[in-house]
Amino acid sequence: MHLLNAFLLGIVQGVAEFLPISSSGHLSIAQNLLNLGVEGTDDVFFDVLLHLGTLVAVFAAYWEDIRDMILEFFRMIGDVAHGTVPRSIPPARRLILLIIVGTLPLFVILPFRHMVEALYSNTFFVGGALLVTGLLLFACDRIRKGRKTEKSATLLDVLAVGAGQAIATCPGISRSGMTISMGCFRGMERRFAVRFAFLLSIPAVLGANILQIGDVVDSGIDVKLLPAYLLGVAAAAVSGYLSIRLVRMVASQGRFGIFAYYCWAAGAVTIVLSILKALELLPWLQAAA
Repeated sequence: MHLLNAFLLGIVQGVAEFLPISSSGHLSIAQNLLNLGVEGTDDVFFDVLLHLGTLVAVFAAYWEDIRDMILEFFRMIGDVAHGTVPRSIPPARRLILLIIVGTLPLFVILPFRHMVEALYSNTFFVGGALLVTGLLLFACDRIRKGRKTEKSATLLDVLAVGAGQAIATCPGISRSGMTISMGCFRGMERRFAVRFAFLLSIPAVLGANILQIGDVVDSGIDVKLLPAYLLGVAAAAVSGYLSIRLVRMVASQGRFGIFAYYCWAAGAVTIVLSILKALELLPWLQAAA
């Protein structure tokens, strides 16, 4: 049964990570209210592994951008070594700089990592955060379309997007919804806001995996759970790739508002179920406690 749960959680992660509806919030709901945790696993560790699956999806969807940035990085190292400066900064090199700057706000959250992780089991907080995510998405569709790309976006623009990503470490706040909305609020062209938001997730997810995997290695890994882990990662990767394609289409049409209504409904239901669970009025929710 734990294999089925791992598969379902992988699907939830892949869909909710890129659709602006909060993957961490949905995983918290699935594990804390619906009792869909994988027996014997550490929920936070499994959550990080599922994020690794969605990272694979980002690489598959944006491989050309990632390849260009890797090649440009080595060209940049060569320029530094030879003391040369290009007449104009290549777009891929500027994108590298923007991603580095956009990642900086995460270091402000790092000392509070354990406090943020503690919110994962607080479904009242998750429900409220989903309501906030809905408000962001609703507002995003109602602002004037921007024109900024990697050629014209400023450091202040990407810092604002990075701050949104830092806030979105809280469960229930959609990382993609927050970062895409912040990009649009700062005047980014919608398709670039989506592309930058997903590329910005790469160092964030890698960092989260490095931090968490180090703790798990120290405590040991149950080899018997590897099939569940691998199935969950694979499910997250495939569903994540399909979700990225859907977000691209929705972004080009400027219709993120359709997800706002879902977030409001999901947030309201989560709060109601949390109240019923706290009052011990639903036996099936008591079993998940």
